[in-house]
Amino acid sequence: MSVDQRDNPKLLMGIMAALAVIVACVFGYFWLSNATQTTQEPEQTLSNPPAMQPSVATDQNVAVAAEQVPASTQTKTLVDEALLQDAVPENPSLAKEELDKLDDIQAQLNDQKQALNQQHADADALIKLKEEQIQLLEAQLAQEK
Repeated sequence: MSVDQRDNPKLLMGIMAALAVIVACVFGYFWLSNATQTTQEPEQTLSNPPAMQPSVATDQNVAVAAEQVPASTQTKTLVDEALLQDAVPENPSLAKEELDKLDDIQAQLNDQKQALNQQHADADALIKLKEEQIQLLEAQLAQEK
């Protein structure tokens, strides 16, 4: 490039404008992606859409069941008991979504059960190893005396 081309103000302004557009696009993308994530989170946390809210009879059944369960377990429930008592929607697509949701919950529960069983097995193995270690230490103490 010649000296005239490097010092051309139009070229410099064009490069600066292009960089400003790129930076604005990046900020816009992150802003929009963050905005869509925050609006989608409340929709995902709903257990039942408004059209499929349980009837008064099931609310009473859940209230009676909730009174029988201790308060410490009420706050730690993974699955809402109302899911088991809700009627299956008549619309096939809603019914399929409901079944898929229940299948996902069941898969999560199965995975959690496997993880807990593995943790129990690991804890039992650690207890056995600790017992052996204690016996060895007791034997060492007996030899030193």
